Amino acid sequence: MKQKKKVLISGGAGFIGSHLCDYYISLGEDVWCIDNLSTGTLDNIEHLLKEPSFRFIQADVISLDVDNTLKEKFDIIFHLASPASPPDYFRLPLETLKVNSLGTEKMLEIARISNAKFIFSSTSEVYGDPTISPQPENYWGNVNPVGPRSVYDEGKRYGEALVMAYYRKYKADTRIVRIFNTYGERMRLNDGRVIPNFIGQLLQGKPLTIYGNGKQTRSFCYISDLIRGITKMIEVDYHLPVNLGNPVEFTILQLAGVIQKIAGIKTQIEFLPPLEDDPKQRKPDISKAKELLGWEPLVSLEEGLKKTIQYFQSIPIPPPRRN
Repeated sequence: MKQKKKVLISGGAGFIGSHLCDYYISLGEDVWCIDNLSTGTLDNIEHLLKEPSFRFIQADVISLDVDNTLKEKFDIIFHLASPASPPDYFRLPLETLKVNSLGTEKMLEIARISNAKFIFSSTSEVYGDPTISPQPENYWGNVNPVGPRSVYDEGKRYGEALVMAYYRKYKADTRIVRIFNTYGERMRLNDGRVIPNFIGQLLQGKPLTIYGNGKQTRSFCYISDLIRGITKMIEVDYHLPVNLGNPVEFTILQLAGVIQKIAGIKTQIEFLPPLEDDPKQRKPDISKAKELLGWEPLVSLEEGLKKTIQYFQSIPIPPPRRN
């Protein structure tokens, strides 16, 4: 009988984190989920709460009392705790900076003491508004350090630097994944990102709102592909950042058309002023992931959107979030 691995996931009640909890529970591992529920929700992990191998701790990793709350030594640690959509990190700017700095350091310390494999969830936002496309890992980015998005962009850039410092100073077994736009079941319909925005507006018969002219591009990765990529990182001995995302690029206008076609609902499009520092192009170079992990996305945008729309049709539409 194999020894169960002990897996700690911060932000485990969030969109990506909850799917990661599912994955390790399905493998029969012991999973500890930490989340302060500022952007995550118990609905995402409710089906796991009765699992004997699953433990939920409602706590903020910034102020986590490790000695009294976590007395275990872990095999694998994922640090996903952080607001990740613009409305969330605009609402929680200091918390976003702290969870990616103080919170990252706290999780790295747990990993160092446990001699655990550590994965930091970074973001394509470290590339800012890129001047090259696609974006490879060795591109240093074009980030406004004092703009409204800087709390997230620079928070993640600092987090990456901290992870690399732990690797270089302590030989900590760290990994960094730069996650590009990801979508799927368990996203919050009112989280402010473009796919749930569009689906929510369609289901309510409202116009689709596009910031700018709609010619800005994004690349959308379905959640099951991302989870497959993140978990493959555990298997490789590589410590520099790795892009995970779908390299198929769409304009926001094209995305609006695809979602309307799949949903079978046609609404007007309303153009609003562009958002400050909103990237004009986002497309990952995934050569590194292909080479290291043998990974590339398998789910097409149309297939993933069908599943996502069906999910949102099955849940109540939440009221708008108040600041």
